[in-house]
Amino acid sequence: MSAGPATPLQPVAADGAGFVALGDPVPRIDGRAKVTGQARYAAEITVDGLVHGVVVNAAIPRGRILAVHDAQARAVRGVLDVLWHGQPSEAPQLAHYFGSGEDFSTVPVKPLVSDRVHYAGQPVALVLAQSWEAARYAAGLVRIDYERQPHATDLLRRRADGRAPYELDEDTAPPTPRGDADAAFAIAPVKMDAEFHQAVEHHNPMELHASTVIFEGDGRLTIHDKNQGGYATRKRLAKVFGLPESQLTLLNTFVGGAFGSGLRPQYNLLLAIVGALHLRRAVRVVLTRQQMFTFGHRPEIWQRVRLGAARDGTLQALIHEAVGETSRVSDFTEMVTRWSGTLYRCENLRGDYRVLPLDLPTPLDMRAPGAASGLFALEVAMDELAQALEMDPLALRLHNHAERSPSGDKPYSSKKLRECYLLAAERFGWSRRHPQPRSMCEGHELIGWGMASGQWIAEQQEAQARVVWHADGCVDVETAASDIGTGTSTVLAQVAAAALGMRLDDVRVHIADTRLPQAPTEGGSSHVASVGSAVDGACEKLRKKVWQLARAMAGSPLAGSEFADVEFIGGSVRLRNSTGDRLGLHQVLAGAGVGTLEAHFHLEPDEDEQGRYQRAAHSAVFCEVRVDEAMGTVRVTRVVSAVACGRIINELTARSQVLGGIVWGIGQALHEGTLIDHGLGRFMTVDLANYHVPVNADVHSLEVIFVPEDDRIVSRLGAKGVGEIGGLGVAAAISNAIWHATGRRIRVLPMTPEKVMSPVTA
Repeated sequence: MSAGPATPLQPVAADGAGFVALGDPVPRIDGRAKVTGQARYAAEITVDGLVHGVVVNAAIPRGRILAVHDAQARAVRGVLDVLWHGQPSEAPQLAHYFGSGEDFSTVPVKPLVSDRVHYAGQPVALVLAQSWEAARYAAGLVRIDYERQPHATDLLRRRADGRAPYELDEDTAPPTPRGDADAAFAIAPVKMDAEFHQAVEHHNPMELHASTVIFEGDGRLTIHDKNQGGYATRKRLAKVFGLPESQLTLLNTFVGGAFGSGLRPQYNLLLAIVGALHLRRAVRVVLTRQQMFTFGHRPEIWQRVRLGAARDGTLQALIHEAVGETSRVSDFTEMVTRWSGTLYRCENLRGDYRVLPLDLPTPLDMRAPGAASGLFALEVAMDELAQALEMDPLALRLHNHAERSPSGDKPYSSKKLRECYLLAAERFGWSRRHPQPRSMCEGHELIGWGMASGQWIAEQQEAQARVVWHADGCVDVETAASDIGTGTSTVLAQVAAAALGMRLDDVRVHIADTRLPQAPTEGGSSHVASVGSAVDGACEKLRKKVWQLARAMAGSPLAGSEFADVEFIGGSVRLRNSTGDRLGLHQVLAGAGVGTLEAHFHLEPDEDEQGRYQRAAHSAVFCEVRVDEAMGTVRVTRVVSAVACGRIINELTARSQVLGGIVWGIGQALHEGTLIDHGLGRFMTVDLANYHVPVNADVHSLEVIFVPEDDRIVSRLGAKGVGEIGGLGVAAAISNAIWHATGRRIRVLPMTPEKVMSPVTA
């Protein structure tokens, strides 16, 4: 039997939520807690005797620490210690907590273990004090002497030095070559050849990265941390610190956005654990907004795309090359060029992906990693090819649409991209587009229309769930799944309520605790397909148990029935499609004298079956821009996005994910770019005053169309992921629309005003 929920219950849905079905637009069950301040995040956990840690960051991009002057900091009232790599002999050596050497296989950098500085902003000291104010003030008094060494942070100047990554897997490797792309390109009647560049982007979720580590009396650690997967984080921490996983309990009940920044332990968590082990007390470390720019980010990337086509638009050659930034201490790779091998039919293909080590923090997965960059280049290139062919951009894509996966010639588990094109084009009014640039205007603004395609992987991961049915009619859903703001807890409650035919109000969801059944990290848009399917599997087991009890009851209307003959609806079980007698679910448990029933489900994806198919979500994005050439400003006034991402489990949360992705794409296109001072070797835009993101005035009419799709190869629910696909294709569609408005091809992100005002290019 279940030991009961290990975490506080999620707040229930609004009064009267009633019975729900899959697909219904159910409001978030944790919404009230968030808007009223009842939700508690990692930096808000209270505990007696809490110690506050503030990090001191390196001021140089490369070199060695010669001396740390911490006397003034230690003299501040309330300061308990200042930790750094060269502690006095009477203090514990910090390397003891991490093991020997600098092993970067688990975390990008183990802080405080040596005098080496790998990048500006690297954590080099930790001040521990009885109050945050004292720790922050004292951290400002720490002075460090450095030996500077030559640094390199300029990717464009050094991209020729890019090398092959040390390791590539199936996801991040370039597409498998087909035919002879270079020879085919050389003889193609119509060609397109262009270079693209995207600046560094930073995640910047609303919630700052924070960790509260509680040192228990028996030496165990209870850890509240902002992360996207408690089990994966615990596994990495156990490896780094040499501790048994059973000694670590990870909780991430509420996460205020992550977008990939919480996929791996960040240095705030590592240092909070060091402080807790060192002082044998509870320690909290919260990063400032400026410090949020001192770890992973979407890497800067240079790309070159060459397309060759017959005069009817048939692709004859596709060459996609990329050089992405990584750090000197750890290779970071992402799937940049693989999309060119899967989106369109082309018999001759070559892709190349190289990395360039720089003196910057190791990059990190960021929403739709690789695809956000790679598809921008590919989809702008397709628009340029359409221009060279004097062909409609939509017609070119439809002409080269792949009915089977070009990579491996596999069938798709489901693919409604063609329907996405046609539905979105009709809703947008694409047929009224005049092909010539600068052909539409209103007042002082030029109007342009552009479109692009989107594609993202559809995956399922191993997951477990437990569902417990109580005699009072309530159901507990238990799994260690994370909810990074996507609505996971709501969807899991909806899955259980729909599967058991009960009111949503009576479902209690317990997540984000490593004492609960194992769940994968929330990333890659696979959580509903994985954890949702595990919950659905547990509910099916539970239905069978209830049916067996109901069938055995004296005078039961279900006597002699088969499981396939019954349905659970309206809080009761009855013969399928019957209007006759039904048994209330609470009556079944009470009649059997059972206090609780529970079921556990362990989902293990059928890799052999899934491997026979290409699995992906698709989208088509159409957008309208208005450009003021005199000011260089671009307004994205209308976006229509049609998305095929499997069965929609919650129409409201899914739509919100796509809308958020569109806004993210607007930011990628026009606003977001971290500036680097290559002389200083450091990021310069390190707050939200200088790092620009879209705000209300930048967002106008956004429309989302969900193309009906049900994919039982990807998941037993028929669902695919929604989170990543919403932002893909948006930046390319905006770039293509700017060309249509102005005749200017902008291949550099973000497309800031000075680029929009640049001379017209071909």
